Amino acid sequence: MKRKTTGIPEKVVADEILESAHRAAGVVTQKRKAKCEVCSADVAPNSAEALCWVCRRLKISAWRDSDLQAAAPE
Repeated sequence: MKRKTTGIPEKVVADEILESAHRAAGVVTQKRKAKCEVCSADVAPNSAEALCWVCRRLKISAWRDSDLQAAAPE
């Protein structure tokens, strides 16, 4: 049998305490979503550049391909 949901879960920790803990731990909460410079999608949360995860992955793949072409003998 399934348990009935009680509706809105009650908060255990106040928002102010939670926010101060995040600041102390160095966690940056993203208030507004940044947009990718290439395709205007949401920026990946762990990206240092302003790129979404798809464009970031394509950039890494392009670097790998260019490194392999530069290393290949003519």
